[in-house]
Amino acid sequence: MKVTLLTVGKTDKGWIKDGLEIYRSRLSHYVNFEMKEIPELKNVSGLSKEQIKAKEGELILKMLRPDDMVILLDEHGQESSSMEWSRKLEQLMQRGRNIVYVVGGAYGFSPEVYARKEGMVSLSRMTFSHQMIRVIFTEQLYRAFTIINGEPYHHE
Repeated sequence: MKVTLLTVGKTDKGWIKDGLEIYRSRLSHYVNFEMKEIPELKNVSGLSKEQIKAKEGELILKMLRPDDMVILLDEHGQESSSMEWSRKLEQLMQRGRNIVYVVGGAYGFSPEVYARKEGMVSLSRMTFSHQMIRVIFTEQLYRAFTIINGEPYHHE
């Protein structure tokens, strides 16, 4: 089983890359974790938001395998505490399928991507940059695995 974080746009800040590497390394003790990045679209100034979402959606869908469980990181998704999310993650893992968490572009997801999802998660009611959400998600994933394994990282 593998957990993937699929993002639109490259990680371009050094300190973000450093944070991701810390948690990516820690996660390797628990799960096969990888990040995949879809390059941002070029020459989009003449496109509408819907056209941009459609083009990004096509690229996202191309990166998915038919048996992947797709969970969107979306402002309209379900919010959970770290404890609640760790229990949900543990239940998802019991299904034995690869889980792909997806961070969309600046305008969200196309209807086709929403149709492909099996769930939606909101990490906060606040808005974070697409760069920062990568580190926040990866830290929360690591936190969830330490909770699942009864390790002392999380304090309740």
